[in-house]
Amino acid sequence: MAEQPQHLRADYRHFQPITTRWHDNDIYGHVNNVTYYSFFDSAMNIYLIEKGGLDIHGGEVIGFVVSSACDYFAPIAYPEIIEVGLRVAKLGNSSVQYELAIFRLGEAQACAAGKMVHVFVERASNRPVPIPTSLRLALEALR
Repeated sequence: MAEQPQHLRADYRHFQPITTRWHDNDIYGHVNNVTYYSFFDSAMNIYLIEKGGLDIHGGEVIGFVVSSACDYFAPIAYPEIIEVGLRVAKLGNSSVQYELAIFRLGEAQACAAGKMVHVFVERASNRPVPIPTSLRLALEALR
């Protein structure tokens, strides 16, 4: 069996704390796999709203997730405070590929690691547009 790649805290540029919730656990007593995507999506959007000025309610440009993947290494469960590590792997004209990882507080090795791609589109037409300057600057800080 191939050895799992290392996903270390030191490799990520930004961390978003998230508190797991009672309903995140599944029947096996740990956070259900699909919930990790929610954690990733929340971390990306909180960053874009706070650092890049993304207006999710009325802005002319919004981001659509068009691709996602996640690998799981160790379970997390309620109640835990976790941190989502965030970095940018690729930054294009209208798209960005994030690399994200879930960490327990104080732990260097990720419990899960994933990738997501946002394509920025004009809200009215749903057609790709260049990433606005304020968002691009925030994303460049994650490279």
